[in-house]
Amino acid sequence: MIRATPLYAAASGVMLIGFAAYISRLRGQLHVGLGDGGAKVLQRAVRVHGNFAEFVPLALLLMLTAELQGAPPVVLHALGVALLVARAAHAAGVYRASGTSPGRFFGTALTWTMILGNAGVCVYYALAA
Repeated sequence: MIRATPLYAAASGVMLIGFAAYISRLRGQLHVGLGDGGAKVLQRAVRVHGNFAEFVPLALLLMLTAELQGAPPVVLHALGVALLVARAAHAAGVYRASGTSPGRFFGTALTWTMILGNAGVCVYYALAA
């Protein structure tokens, strides 16, 4: 039975909706119906949401693949926690500054590491069969 991936997919869904709700709130406050209206805070919020939507689906797909291949729960939970921590750090970093920031760097690096590690787990279990 698949148990780990649904937990991290659910948490990711909540995070994504949280980011979307923040954008909606900003749009209302700034009276911006479409685009970012030139508001830096809205630009950053849109990128946090977009970046999340660009990376998380592949990460979860790889995680599900690893789980279906029989990867141990400890590996799956390590991958899932890494993904959530990475995305939270990235969001915090981008919300604080439009340029480089420690949170953005750490979040990006950890996301990429999680995806590459997850891909490695998938390859390992595919070849071990």
